[in-house]
Amino acid sequence: MSAQDLPVELRRRLVAIARTPRLLVASDYDGTMAPIVSDPAKAFPHADAVRAMRALAILPGTTSAVISGRALRDLAMLSRLPVEVQLVGSHGSEFDVGFVHEISDDAQRLLREVTAELQAIAQEAPGVAVETKPASAALHVRNADPDVGERALERVRQGAAKWNGVQVTEGKAVIELAVIVTDKGEALDILRHREGAAAAVFFGDDVTDEKAFARLQGPDIGVKIGPGDSLAEFRIDNTEDVGTALAFLLEERRTWLHGENAPPIERLSMLANPRTVALLTPDASVTWLCHPEPDSAAVFAHLLGGVGAGHFSIEPHRAGLPLSQRYVDGTMTVRTSWASLQVTDYLPHDVPTGRTELTRVITGRAKAVVTFAPRPEFGQVQIHLEQEEDGLRVYGSNDPMVLRSPGVAWEITSDGVQQTAHAVVDPSDGPVILELRCGTADLTPSVTPEAERRGEAEAYWRDWADGLTLPSRKTGLMKRSALTLRGLVHADSGSILAAATTSLPEDLGGVRNWDYRYCWLRDASMTASALVALGSLGEAEAFLEWVHRVLDTLPGPERLHPLYTIQGSNLPPEAVIDSLPGYGGSRPVRVGNAANSQVQLDVFGPIVELIAHLAHARRDKGITEALTDRDWNLVLAMVSAVERRWSEPDNGIWEIRGNPRHHVYSKVMCWVTVDRALALAAEFGRDAGTGWAALRREISDEVRDRGWSDRANSFTAAYDGTDLDAATLYIGLSGLIDPSDPRFAATVTATEAELRSGATVYRYHHDDGLPGGEGGFHLCAAWLVEAYLLIGQRADAEALFAQLVAAAGPTGLLAEEYDPVAERSLGNHPQAYSHIGLLRCAQLLS
Repeated sequence: MSAQDLPVELRRRLVAIARTPRLLVASDYDGTMAPIVSDPAKAFPHADAVRAMRALAILPGTTSAVISGRALRDLAMLSRLPVEVQLVGSHGSEFDVGFVHEISDDAQRLLREVTAELQAIAQEAPGVAVETKPASAALHVRNADPDVGERALERVRQGAAKWNGVQVTEGKAVIELAVIVTDKGEALDILRHREGAAAAVFFGDDVTDEKAFARLQGPDIGVKIGPGDSLAEFRIDNTEDVGTALAFLLEERRTWLHGENAPPIERLSMLANPRTVALLTPDASVTWLCHPEPDSAAVFAHLLGGVGAGHFSIEPHRAGLPLSQRYVDGTMTVRTSWASLQVTDYLPHDVPTGRTELTRVITGRAKAVVTFAPRPEFGQVQIHLEQEEDGLRVYGSNDPMVLRSPGVAWEITSDGVQQTAHAVVDPSDGPVILELRCGTADLTPSVTPEAERRGEAEAYWRDWADGLTLPSRKTGLMKRSALTLRGLVHADSGSILAAATTSLPEDLGGVRNWDYRYCWLRDASMTASALVALGSLGEAEAFLEWVHRVLDTLPGPERLHPLYTIQGSNLPPEAVIDSLPGYGGSRPVRVGNAANSQVQLDVFGPIVELIAHLAHARRDKGITEALTDRDWNLVLAMVSAVERRWSEPDNGIWEIRGNPRHHVYSKVMCWVTVDRALALAAEFGRDAGTGWAALRREISDEVRDRGWSDRANSFTAAYDGTDLDAATLYIGLSGLIDPSDPRFAATVTATEAELRSGATVYRYHHDDGLPGGEGGFHLCAAWLVEAYLLIGQRADAEALFAQLVAAAGPTGLLAEEYDPVAERSLGNHPQAYSHIGLLRCAQLLS
């Protein structure tokens, strides 16, 4: 029997319960894991069931157990189950860790009397046998003539079963008399409580199993084997089906816990248009796409949940690895090539607001297999597919959704929960064009031919990139970094994403998984500054307008949050999507970011620094009003915020979820706010505040005094400790102290010794209140490159820059972090910080 033969609703429920953080899987033995046979000593379990129970037992957050009427010793010898599977014998009274209840002297005396009575009955009834257990005795009549067996059972019912202190349990052709309480339901609850299980599955076939079925509730699942009345919600035919169901549950849970074939993060390529981003795997599967905005719910979340979370795949009919995947130069169009087959992917630009579109073009001489599995709302809604002449309609999502695919014949299948469309296409007679359209039910042809739409999209990026002034170092990679930063710009609103994804882990398998699909004031300002340095000013101007709109909603600039949604509103509460296993099993998968409610006093500095960069760039371009009144008003607001709050402790640039501290980097950026404001006032004829110079001096003096540690021989992460932080390098990078100051050189040396590991630099190593570790930060490595240059260590700067370049993926993208041991990327991808750092290093070294 295959899993597809199991009842559809049972499969659906097993898929759901497999996603329970802590799960208990329990089963009866005889008639469930093992067939009923005439000789109880030969009731061996099915191998499939044993393998599944053992494999379940060794999964994280999973307990498997067998609760049987057999004596524990006999159960262990006969079942051959490994020690990982917990055994409960004697109908729940005998655990592998000892009896639930101690057997008193009186109970032992009663047990001897009960056993003698049953043996006397058995001696007079051919085929009847007595099984003795530590706390009970059972009379088996399976091998007796039916009339003989029934008379023996009736003698027990009318005799010993009525004695004081005797607990009676009847099953199929057996009656058991116990001298202590025996209850499979109680045993199930004991296991559930002991293991902290949030949900349980129980398989059983006998009357005695009904006590366990009666204890099931909520998400629990009860499965009855064979005929007969039962409280169980589901029913299967035989013991072979039990092995099939357990194997199906195992596969679903293992997939949920560990992820499935997660592609290396650095090998993911980003598609973008001015409003949308998507990620492709190296073999041309759309693994991530959100709608209607990049910070909305995912339509394809394969990246965080495997195929069950939604994907859109194209592969050769004759299986083989791709020969290459690359961007069309100067664009955000990606081409994936196999022998005789090519897939071209891009996000069209002529798309109305509120819609998301993706175009996939298949060309070549080989047949391709297409799999379309949309799973809106992170796979949490059930969808239905219907084929029409020109494509597929998707029902079940909040927004309409269609896949235009003229000429493609689809086969729609179901796994019992979701539907998936499959097709085999042959592009030898001409390109096969697939157009995903979210936010519309329109399946009619586009007004503009596909080739023109692609040309328009590619011209948007190419024309922009051709106008940049790129560093002379690694020019091709720098162009890709610039395009990546531009791809994270949300043109409609002016906001800028910190990264394209949520919950890609900073520690594989760990809990440091955060949602970066929002607009951080700091990150966005740094991105806009990086683009200004390349000669593109429009992104900075649009972002500053976005900041103005956010400020208009606040009582004062000092109340700025560190981050906002793309549209500039407050984030919803941080939530966890328990149904997704996470990238490579890294859970939880988070939506939202609790850093929204933190105090981060460094956010004001990058905004003023951006305004300074923009004003200088405008002046260099001959623009008359290089520093506009509107921009100057924003400078005044940021200085005002610093005046009110700079002396407070905060959560810092790294958003540590612990008690606020007086972070040195935050104080430095408060100093930057005032310092750059004073410089702008002097350069552009604006009136500086009367107390600005004194405030700048006060912040500088305090940082120099309280930020330095003689014990660490370095400026430290915060005033109250000796722990180091790579962000503290900014004390020299910003100009707060002169790079020739010996204390800055000492800080660089200490940072290198404490935080650098080969090709990367860690943020810090102190306890931040979260379990697990993390990779090194590409941005921190970039800061160290700049610091090396400032203290005259150019060779070290060149070497570290080369290592930073080598960490980029095959299409030139960088994630947030890097694991120097496993030599793989970590964290959200692509990350603006990382490309900002790469561009800055190339500019300095050029």
